[in-house]
Amino acid sequence: SVAAHLALGRAYFELGMFAEAKLAFETVFRFDNLPPDLESQVRIYVRVAESYLETGARLLGFGYAATGVGQYRVNATRGTNALGGGDRRDTLYNARVGGDLNDELADNYALDGSLDYRFRYYDNPDSRNDSDLRWRAAGSRALDEGNLALGVRGRVSYRGESAYRNDYGVFTDYRYRLDPDNQVSVGAELRRRRYPEGRLRERTFSTAVANVGWVHSLAAGQASVSLNAHAGYNFATGRPDGESTVYGLTGTFDFTLTDHVSGFIFGWWEHDSFDAERFHFHPDAIDQAVSLQRQDNLYEVGAGLVWDLGRGWSLRPEVLYIRDQSNATAFNYSSTEAWINVRVDF
Repeated sequence: SVAAHLALGRAYFELGMFAEAKLAFETVFRFDNLPPDLESQVRIYVRVAESYLETGARLLGFGYAATGVGQYRVNATRGTNALGGGDRRDTLYNARVGGDLNDELADNYALDGSLDYRFRYYDNPDSRNDSDLRWRAAGSRALDEGNLALGVRGRVSYRGESAYRNDYGVFTDYRYRLDPDNQVSVGAELRRRRYPEGRLRERTFSTAVANVGWVHSLAAGQASVSLNAHAGYNFATGRPDGESTVYGLTGTFDFTLTDHVSGFIFGWWEHDSFDAERFHFHPDAIDQAVSLQRQDNLYEVGAGLVWDLGRGWSLRPEVLYIRDQSNATAFNYSSTEAWINVRVDF
């Protein structure tokens, strides 16, 4: 079953049907931190599949490194202006390095793990430099046209002023290849976001969330569209606004332009509804405090192009727009980021 799906994925790749190839490979492999574009993902899968089929290797994996430069702008909103940070521009330099290992065991079982480190340096001394380490460990099993996984994952993030944030949790998900062009998935996660000490400690909370997704191939495998809906509850918290119900949607469109140029567009939305009523400055009432339950709508829209330079190297310009809307003034925020990275996958 494993060998058959890998051979099928390679055949689709040779025909230029990248979306179908990815769905076939994902009945076997569980890789995290793949590049965001479809064609780069499939090329990594193909390289790993060849090691399995041609050399008999069972411990498989890939690594990557990226660096680049960009511009970060905090857009003016009622919230950012109130904090004195509206319409600010910074030059940023970023670096990222990581890798993933997948150990194919007997009876279609597998173990996998990943590490991913990200760093950003801003040339404005008033801006916080960001660092983020993400990790994952899981076990999975290929089941005919599906794949079931259970694992743990988390991250450690620097939040400025010697403060850190720790995320950790347990997750499970199942994905099923309905036919060559369609994949569906369901999943759930229980996680804890903890601020160990300092001024942010009261923001600690836990989350229980479930999700359902769909991936569909387009343009004879040269493109794909994916949709993922999620809903959950944030609880066990000391936040002044209390616990909250969350739900949202993510959409991604991947496309191939030429043999060496591809790209992606994505959008993400989440609604957070808090359960505690307290006094806030209202964004529609200048300098007026009102008693309300906080309601947030969070948006992210991004896009990127990928030029394949050969031998695993690629050039990647990207742009990201973030907008946080809230009925409480302090939680209104917006930023625009644009950067260009050079990445190597090996």
